Amino acid sequence: MTVATVESGFNGEPAVFTAELRPHRSLGRVGFRVLMGVSVAVTLINVVFFLATNALPVAMFFGLDLALLYGAFWLNYRAARAKELVRLSRNHLDIQKVSPAGLVRKSQYNPFWARFDVARHEEFGITDMAVVERNRRTTLGTFLGPEERENFAKAFTAALADIKRRV
Repeated sequence: MTVATVESGFNGEPAVFTAELRPHRSLGRVGFRVLMGVSVAVTLINVVFFLATNALPVAMFFGLDLALLYGAFWLNYRAARAKELVRLSRNHLDIQKVSPAGLVRKSQYNPFWARFDVARHEEFGITDMAVVERNRRTTLGTFLGPEERENFAKAFTAALADIKRRV
């Protein structure tokens, strides 16, 4: 999560708060290449062994396991392309949600009418965050971890309250 406090060029007025929320991935590209290299090496050793012992079906399943492992990581890295952009200025609250496929969904709110609802669980912390205005609701940070949700909720709540105080 990246949080900035002042950004210019936002609907002709400076932004008071901006945040870019992205899912966290613990395994980077180098780690992925190392993991796949080790997996390919282990798979090749086992495939050669089972082919030498005339156990063709077992060797084929080792290849299938490797393909499924690669597919799971491909889906995981594709999901990591999602992001949410939150921009708050004196008169506008804009939320852009970008899907892994690149589809953009925009929501605009009046910061004086918008509420930031946070649902908490005593054991797990924040379980849901959403901007609400009348009958509209936009959830935020569903992919964030508990600590990141806490940090975003504190920063965004303070920025929204600051805007409302300046009336």
